[in-house]
Amino acid sequence: MTRVAVIGRGDVSVVHLAAISQLGVELVDAGDQPDVVHVCTPHDQHVPVALEALRNGAHVLLEKPVANTVAEAEKLVGAYPGRKIGVCLQNRYNPTSMAAHDLIASGKVGAVRGASASVLWHRDEAYYRARPWRGQRRRSGGGVLINQAIHTLDLLLWLVGGVTRVRGDLGGYLDIPGVDVEDTAHLILDHAGGARSTFFATLANATDAPVTIEIVAEQATLLIRGDLTVTWSDGRTEVIAEQAASGGGRTYWGASHQLLIADFYRRLHDPEPFWIGPQEALKAQRLIEGLY
Repeated sequence: MTRVAVIGRGDVSVVHLAAISQLGVELVDAGDQPDVVHVCTPHDQHVPVALEALRNGAHVLLEKPVANTVAEAEKLVGAYPGRKIGVCLQNRYNPTSMAAHDLIASGKVGAVRGASASVLWHRDEAYYRARPWRGQRRRSGGGVLINQAIHTLDLLLWLVGGVTRVRGDLGGYLDIPGVDVEDTAHLILDHAGGARSTFFATLANATDAPVTIEIVAEQATLLIRGDLTVTWSDGRTEVIAEQAASGGGRTYWGASHQLLIADFYRRLHDPEPFWIGPQEALKAQRLIEGLY
């Protein structure tokens, strides 16, 4: 039986533990030679924990981001070949994200002209007081972009393509004592294929609103806001439903942690690296650090 350890008991660990309970594996202590280690620690502890686990022969599944800095994250790129390293950018497993990706990749919607995305969430002083590292840039690596909106930026890159230029601005407008990371940011992204994306993220919203991504292509407009609505140029409309959240945790985390974790375990003995590894996850993180 596969032996599994979870390092870190932060909020997101409940989702990992729920997923592990469905896999028919054995949950053990970190010192009991686990085959797989889940890293759910603060950002600045991701890489040291991951490297120790890899040295001891375990595969590693990391929470996002890879690390608090790109330089630290790059230590995992190519490390310990033959052992799987995965990163939880689980929104790629959302049925809506996968359907949008398939439509774009197939060419059915034509060339993408542009996109827009927004993350309008709420965080207050109590959020940072509960976990002070979240508001300390040296430990977290940043604020709304790297801690919350990185999932949506990753989807934009995955759906629309790599970015050749990024412009934007950010600031800390909530004026929370002891917090030196941004709570609001806006970006303009020029993609390699010629499309342009606009992006806005804030933690100053009154509530956690659904993430919105709209992609305008030649033959259709794709709107992800919960469900995926595809509006074709001839007036036809299709709706692909999002999967309801389950397995504990916050509802805005979605349901796809379990899908990613199960897929990671299915691929443990494949010769190829896991498809969302450090190199892939660093695409969004490099963009964010470049803006910082």
